[in-house]
Amino acid sequence: MKKIIIIIICIAIFIAFVAYYFATNQVVQKNTCFGNDDIVICSPLPNQEITSPLEITGQARGPWFFEADFPVILTDWDGLIITEHYAIAQTDWMTTDFVEFKATLEFEKPELYNRGSLILKKSNPSDLPENDDALEIPIFFK
Repeated sequence: MKKIIIIIICIAIFIAFVAYYFATNQVVQKNTCFGNDDIVICSPLPNQEITSPLEITGQARGPWFFEADFPVILTDWDGLIITEHYAIAQTDWMTTDFVEFKATLEFEKPELYNRGSLILKKSNPSDLPENDDALEIPIFFK
């Protein structure tokens, strides 16, 4: 009788472990983002094909924002600016915690080559070089 109880407990622990593993991995797969300790972008991801209008979402720490926004730039393969706009904080940006942001870029696909970059620039109202920062991700135009 004791062996059966031990076997049932072992099976229950195994099932709980497997359920936990799959539940946490599914969450990670749904929330895949790219970035660093200060900013992460969830859409689009690096090397993703994009079309206009481009919806950009992610999270950045409060110091990336100034007056609740920061610049977003789309360039072609040669670094020429196609369009630029601002990512807007979705909640209070006066914090050191992560704040969700959104941006929408409308653009025309470049005629030459289908690759480019999306650049998220830290707001820097001081214009001091030591306060500059950016996250650049490669993209492909569809």
